[in-house]
Amino acid sequence: MMRYGLGVALLVVDVQNDFMDPRGTLAVAGAPSIVPVINREIALAHANGSLVAYSQDWHPKRTPHFARDGGPWPVHGVRDTWGAEFYPTLDVPVGAPLIRKGTNGEDGYSAFTMRDADTHESVPTPLGTLFYEAGVETVVIVGVATDYCVKASALDAVQLGYSATVLADAVAAVNIVAGDGDRALEELAKAGVLISRAAAR
Repeated sequence: MMRYGLGVALLVVDVQNDFMDPRGTLAVAGAPSIVPVINREIALAHANGSLVAYSQDWHPKRTPHFARDGGPWPVHGVRDTWGAEFYPTLDVPVGAPLIRKGTNGEDGYSAFTMRDADTHESVPTPLGTLFYEAGVETVVIVGVATDYCVKASALDAVQLGYSATVLADAVAAVNIVAGDGDRALEELAKAGVLISRAAAR
């Protein structure tokens, strides 16, 4: 059964050099292998009239998200750097909708929400408005990382009332602890997210 059509959006999460390329500061093992799978999904989504949106970490040089500023992570996704650019083999059409996260130093993982660095309150990204204006009811999610930004985005999607699907063969996990990616998928399934697979070649 075709998963794409009107009312469906494909959300491509953080397919950026710092996460995808072995030289990146937060390289996810095996991540480049999912790019052809994601590209096939992008082509299918476009061919069937679905919106395709891309999220992108776009941090300032200093942010509470980074370990040097009190956060958990090495410096990554700094705006206007090689690490923040999309992985070169990812299909990103000119004019594609981009959701840039953390632009003002906010913390968080989801493509839908962030945490204000000063108040720690949840603040929305433009993604919800984009989906509302496009009449989106169902979200298909691919990208990195399964156990962080993909998981947070899928959980937010369900909480915001969307039907959500994560394609298990089009995501890759950090796996700081072995099995984190599998546990993330299990958590998502319990939350009502459909765990499916990408289209066959």
